[in-house]
Amino acid sequence: MFKNFFDKFKNKDNEEIEEKEELEKQEEEKSGLEEEDLNKSSEKETEKIVEETVEVVEEVNQEEIVTEEKESFFNRLKKGLTKTRDNISNKIDTILASYQKVDEELFEEIEDTLISADVGVDSTMQIIDELTERVKLERIKDPKEVKSLLISIMKQKLAEAVPNNDLDTSKSPTIILVVGVNGVGKTTTIGKMAAKLKQQDKKVMLVAADTFRAAAIEQLTEWANRAEVDIISHKEGADPASVVFDGIASAKSKNVDVLICDTAGRLHNKKNLMNELNKIHRVVEREYPEAKKETLLVVDGTTGQNAIFQAKEFKEVADLTGVVITKLDGTAKGGVVFPLEIELGLPVKLIGVGEQIDNLMEFDSDNFVDAIFN
Repeated sequence: MFKNFFDKFKNKDNEEIEEKEELEKQEEEKSGLEEEDLNKSSEKETEKIVEETVEVVEEVNQEEIVTEEKESFFNRLKKGLTKTRDNISNKIDTILASYQKVDEELFEEIEDTLISADVGVDSTMQIIDELTERVKLERIKDPKEVKSLLISIMKQKLAEAVPNNDLDTSKSPTIILVVGVNGVGKTTTIGKMAAKLKQQDKKVMLVAADTFRAAAIEQLTEWANRAEVDIISHKEGADPASVVFDGIASAKSKNVDVLICDTAGRLHNKKNLMNELNKIHRVVEREYPEAKKETLLVVDGTTGQNAIFQAKEFKEVADLTGVVITKLDGTAKGGVVFPLEIELGLPVKLIGVGEQIDNLMEFDSDNFVDAIFN
């Protein structure tokens, strides 16, 4: 009897112990799960923080790269325009420093400086008239304040004359006809354009249609090899329009994005030049109607007013869409940009400020004015 009684209590104790152990086990499991959830949550939070940090770092790095590229671009532009800056900005600084007040003589000296830098008579008069009016309107008395106003007006005049300077090759296909007299750097410009477009993942082809200039075909072929792009050429003296015809046919078959044609380089006979260009244009219109068309004139920046004369002559015989100014790093006559745009209404699309491929730059009027004044 007592044995059964004690066994009963013993079993009850065992049950309580087992129940207690079970509860402890459940608590441990629950605690373990909570700790695991906490660890997972912590891991996710850490991953999120790391991802956000990486994104921020990448954004900062990208912004730094873009800023460095902009600075590098402007510094190269500024360096390339050193002679023009010396001829304009430094002279104007000297003039302004020598005056105690703003008067008519001050404006005349600024006018002479701009004309001597090949800004052009008409363009200079427009700039000086605007400057005189604004100085009176804003009641400027200190000569030192005139420079910032002059810079603003020069930017404004360029922007009003030509709202868009972009050489847009985003549409495929695009055909670019390049004209210009011998010696201005036409072939080199085409080669650099091809190399830059190739770097932008464009499929580029060259056409050697300036068939009457000695060694033109060989020079363009050399540039095609350097840029690693295809070139279509005939023998020296061949019909330029026929070469362009073959170039278009090849460009179509190879799905070329940009076709650049080196065309007429003679100005001594305007009638023949006009006939030659018209013939090429007819071939382009008939065989390549879907292509976006550009006709660029290349002029040598070192020739100053002679470049303006060439632009006027070519504008009469060709439907120019823009101008490329080469060799600006070797001249103090960078002011030639102003009459090209303000007087002739021709967009300056590219400028050359050095020998390297990346020294052929897209033209930006604000950056250009800043580079010749600051």
